[in-house]
Amino acid sequence: MKHSKIGSVMTSEVVSARYGTPFKEVARLLDTHRISGLPVIDADDKVIGVVSETDLLVREAEAPAPEQPPRRFRLRRKHPVARKDRSKATARTAGQLMSRPPVCVHSGKSIAEGARRMAQHRVERLPVIDDEDRLVGIVTRRDLLQVFLRPDDGIRHEVIEQVLVQALWLAPQTIDVQVRDGVVTLDGQVERRSEVPIALHMTREIDGVVAVVDKLTYRVDDSHLQPSDQALRGVADDWLRKL
Repeated sequence: MKHSKIGSVMTSEVVSARYGTPFKEVARLLDTHRISGLPVIDADDKVIGVVSETDLLVREAEAPAPEQPPRRFRLRRKHPVARKDRSKATARTAGQLMSRPPVCVHSGKSIAEGARRMAQHRVERLPVIDDEDRLVGIVTRRDLLQVFLRPDDGIRHEVIEQVLVQALWLAPQTIDVQVRDGVVTLDGQVERRSEVPIALHMTREIDGVVAVVDKLTYRVDDSHLQPSDQALRGVADDWLRKL
């Protein structure tokens, strides 16, 4: 099954900085281009870190106020995050400001994979890299959300062709497929019970699907059989072994 790739939704013109880019130049780039973060690259165009507005604000927040005693007389904080913040408080370049290691995604990965990485690492953007780990683009949450603007008719057509016909070897009219606002309803009877989770899982993986409503029944309960005993066939065989 084909999925939209990160490379199809990324922005290829990336605003980036080098390790030695001055603090004020980083701030100017963020303001001029109205972005909240940018990747830091080395001489080989490989991503070595990411600078965000938060990193710049940490520097200002950590700077001592006029009424505070010199830092050497203040109580030392030993927490790793505190030490990192202290180092950013004196940062003068992008390399000193940046957060590392960078969270990146390859251009050939699916949009779903990009969304998972964003959620896991709680970031709003991902530098996109090629097979040689060089920067080729940037993808944001808004870019990934574009997949959910896909028309319902397009989703329905892919469910029928990719899931029912090619994977389960069913006639298109066997299962009634309805799609409304990205929610897919599957209603009908498949041959084997083991085909139900395959149909549901594959449908959920289709770009633009928000949820799947299961109204499927089956003619034969093969749940008690071992995979070697089942008459496996088609693309569904691989999916069944994964479940």
